[in-house]
Formats: sequence, C-alpha cells, structure tokens
Amino acid sequence: MTTTRTTTDDDERPVALSEPVDDPFTTLPDLTPLRDAARAGDWQATQTFFTTLGSTGNPVENSAEKMSFASAQLAGLDGVETYLERAAAEHPADPLPRTLLAERYIRIGWAIRSRYRAEHVSRDQFDQFHDWLRRAERLLIDVCAEQPDNPAAWTARLLTARGLELGQTEARRRYDRLSAHHPHHFRAQSQLLQQVCPKWSGSWEAAHSFAQECVAAAPGGSHAGAVVAEAHIEHWAGLDGVEQRTYMRSVSVRDELRSAARASVLHPDHAPGWSWITADSAFALAFSIGGHVEDAAAHFVSLGNRVNEYQWLYLPGWQAAFVKYRKSALATLVTNTSRGSRR
Repeated sequence: MTTTRTTTDDDERPVALSEPVDDPFTTLPDLTPLRDAARAGDWQATQTFFTTLGSTGNPVENSAEKMSFASAQLAGLDGVETYLERAAAEHPADPLPRTLLAERYIRIGWAIRSRYRAEHVSRDQFDQFHDWLRRAERLLIDVCAEQPDNPAAWTARLLTARGLELGQTEARRRYDRLSAHHPHHFRAQSQLLQQVCPKWSGSWEAAHSFAQECVAAAPGGSHAGAVVAEAHIEHWAGLDGVEQRTYMRSVSVRDELRSAARASVLHPDHAPGWSWITADSAFALAFSIGGHVEDAAAHFVSLGNRVNEYQWLYLPGWQAAFVKYRKSALATLVTNTSRGSRR
C-alpha cells in the first residue's frame, strides 16, 4: 500500500492511502462534539459548541468562518430540524436556533430540487423547493435584522436569494452586507460565485472577475484563492466536447490556478482551518482534469485520504477518479525524487 506524508493536527506520521473520506465529521475531528449533540438532540450542547468557537488567532479563518462552516455541516444531518424547531420555540429571543434551523430548511429544499439543471427538475420539485426556502428566508430576515453581522445568516441568505431567483443585484447586496462585517468570508464567496455563473443568469466574465476580486483583496494565506479554482471548475463543467477537453489544459488557466494556489493554501502564511479541505480539494481537481499532475501533487499530499466531494461530484464515479488522479500526481513526486538522487 502506498503511503505519503500528510499534515495532521497532532503529528507528521505517514498516512496510508485508501479510498477518499468525505464526511467532515470524520476529516475534521473538532466537529465531533457538534455531531454528538445533534444525534442526541441536545440543544444546550449545540449552543455551547457555537458560543465557544472563539477566535483561533488565524486572521483568515476566525470564529465567523467557523460558525458559517459548522452551520452548513449541521444542516446536512438528517432529522436535526426536529430538535432545532423545538429549540427555536423554547428560545424565541435567541437568533442561533433560528439560524441553524433556516440552514437545515435550505438543505432540505435543495435536496428536493437536486443538482440537476432546471430543465430536469419537475414543477412539483420546484414548488417544494421554494416552499422550504421561503420558510428559511422568513427566519433569516428576522435574524439579520437582530444581528446585522451574523455571518451564517447572511451566507444562508445567498442560497435563498439564488434558489428563489431574486436576481444578481439582490444577491450582491446580501454579500456586501456580509462582507462589510466579515471580509474574505470564504463560504459566502463560494456561494456568490455560483450566483454569478451563467447557470444562474450570470456570465463567465462575471464569475472569473469575482474570483479574481476575491483573491486580490484577501490577505496572503486565505482560502479566497480557491474561488479561482472553483470558477474554472464551473466553467469547465459548463462546456461540452472539445471545448471541455481543452479548457483546463490551457496555459492561461494553469497559470491562474498556480497564482491562486500560491496566494492561498501554498502561501507561507496559510494556517489550515476548517475550510482547508475544501480549498485543497478544489485545486487538486482543477489541476488534475487539466493534466497538470505535478501541480496537483502538493494538494493531494495535504489531503491524503480527505476530500470535500462538492466539486468532485462533477466527475462520474468521482471516488475512483480521485484515487486515479491522486496516484498519478504522487507518482510525479517519486519520479522527481529519483531524478534528483541521480544528479
């Protein structure tokens, strides 16, 4: 079995490579208390988890980033709406249970809609989708009025704006309200990027311009650079035939990806927080489908067996593709080491 050295929270031991693991509660052990609280339907433990996040001292992933990230992970757990609805009813003055409940409603709605393009979604699916999003939006309007700096609530409202088709101007207004309090908020940047892509009535010019705007404004070592990779992945996925096969292989795309990676996860000041797996996963995929295997290697080394499946779902049988691309990328490290030893 092949092994490589990956970064872990507590040591530098080699990790045996196997099938990719995409469960954030496994790949990010700091989230375990949140999962346990949710499984137990324990609101007090859930509240404690969020209220004690605090600042990590990392300027690119503070408590706002963690709150937004953790809210999204909690929303992905089946059935949590039951105890969150109870908590919202029992603590009507507390915005937190309403924020988390809205995130869960959004997740339920998007699951009904599915990842398919609009022409493949039925009228009944759209009706249910919009109903869940309107429930979430009603909660979030009040939360944002009470807490104008709530990062999770404003980020969630980017999803409701997109799903309810409120338009580019309204989505950007919501993003600007968030970024006024929390600039360079990675999850919000990823969500607005989706909005400005052609599939949501945007354009590729707007998508790439926004991605470059994010990385140019952010401090070195932030995760904003991964928005550039996400934009190119979206563009690639929106193409067909020869255009799709050649897009990621272009020198201009490769160079943009390299520059963005150097400004983010490969920057000397990068301090991995909870979003690093998402960022490295995006770069690993973008470089791999472009055939830039040596560039992909550093990201696969960091990831080891961990991955965020979100972008990789564009590939049929994405787990097998991940293993194949990882093997090819890591083989370049062995080859380069062998060449160096002969000099």
